[in-house]
Amino acid sequence: MNRRAFHRAALGVASGALCRGLFAQGSAPYEPTWASLKTHPVPDWYRNAKFGIFVHWGLYSVPAWAVPTGELGKVEPGKWFIDNPYAEWYLNTLRIAGSPTAKHHAETYGKDFDYYNFRPMFNKAVAAWDPNVMASLFHGAGARYVVLTTKHHDGFTLFPSRVKNPRHPGLSTTRDLVGDLAAAVRGKGMKMGTYYSGGLDWTFTSEPIRNFADIRARVPQSEEYAQYADAHWRELIERYRPAVMWNDIDYPKAGKLPQLFAQFYNTVPDGVIDNRFGVEFADFTTPEYAKYDKITEKKWESCRGLGFSFGYNQVEGPEQVIAADKLIALLVDIVSKNGNLLLNVGPKPDGSISEIQLDRLHKLGDWLAVNGEGIFDTHPWVRASPPAASGPQVRFTHKGDSLYAFFLERPEAPRVTLPGVVASEGTAVRVLGAGADTKWEQQGRDVLVNIGQTPGPYAMGLRITPAPRALD
Repeated sequence: MNRRAFHRAALGVASGALCRGLFAQGSAPYEPTWASLKTHPVPDWYRNAKFGIFVHWGLYSVPAWAVPTGELGKVEPGKWFIDNPYAEWYLNTLRIAGSPTAKHHAETYGKDFDYYNFRPMFNKAVAAWDPNVMASLFHGAGARYVVLTTKHHDGFTLFPSRVKNPRHPGLSTTRDLVGDLAAAVRGKGMKMGTYYSGGLDWTFTSEPIRNFADIRARVPQSEEYAQYADAHWRELIERYRPAVMWNDIDYPKAGKLPQLFAQFYNTVPDGVIDNRFGVEFADFTTPEYAKYDKITEKKWESCRGLGFSFGYNQVEGPEQVIAADKLIALLVDIVSKNGNLLLNVGPKPDGSISEIQLDRLHKLGDWLAVNGEGIFDTHPWVRASPPAASGPQVRFTHKGDSLYAFFLERPEAPRVTLPGVVASEGTAVRVLGAGADTKWEQQGRDVLVNIGQTPGPYAMGLRITPAPRALD
């Protein structure tokens, strides 16, 4: 079987069988109307997945450079685009005269070196890439799904597209990175999604974005671009059957979104669509480097990088990369409020992952191997945290007849307190990862649990069965 046939088989069997099964049972295909599309339910796999990996990989991975922030997330608002810490925005920042990126580029490659001259470097680097190594890494980290940037704002696609760029020919990889990774990801039992920059394409615009008001103004609104973006999305749906349509930064107004969405749902009935198409329709919302502060009924997904760049930034150091304990606490907090964490990894041009990113993924995977039962396939409880304003940082999740309570910081004492809950006689409490239940007692409005020796340096989880009653 040749590579093309293998990809077609690997990518299409599951989704195609599901489509045939649903429609054979009489489920009507979705119509290209908002009324019909709004009947689409958020599938259980996405509600239960909790953790996915975002992958920003492209031409910007070659220079792999952006101004590193001294502290995670601290960029002066008025200087965001000239000092943009997002390495994947390299071309836009390069276009701003006098920017640190423009200076770095001139010193490193020469002031006349065109950004798109990184193409042969990238294509050469990815030739020997092994997608199974990347998929195994993500699976070992505990991810349930992966979303790959098939085209970022620079217009370069990570698949040899049949849709030719009318402004800049040859802006595709020679190797089908999307198909190769999708086959490897699905081979590990994970879902595969596709990111596409529908709103920004810098091959259709030449003026850089200098402030936030410029973003919408730089969305190409020509019929030519709308047809181009629509054709790309149709190609992604037909060739790869993605589980997630992850669009970014709006969409041309002339685009045929109801038709695209209907095609997607009819091709992948258990697929999901994000909220970045610029219309009031989505299966989930996407706060970026942010999270909600309470349980939110509508499903949501927080996306962020391990550092403060999505694309690989060679000058990011430990002060820009989230520490393992904070990463684990972040995941727990998001899950307790009905969210997923889409954690970004920025590969080097050859697909390898930096040591500091590997460290975080391995530590998160090790923690989930012990505590994952209180994360995956869970639902929010009646509240995400205890009602007390002070005291331990605790987050709750719920599954079946069990309540899970996570202490976001490592307890220092052999006894911990769960405020505002009442357990019934005969309740079993166990520290996740322990071989036996532990002793507990009710003390007024609180449950006190003897945990003995703390089982590790990160967030600690308890399973309480049956789930106790919450006090107001």
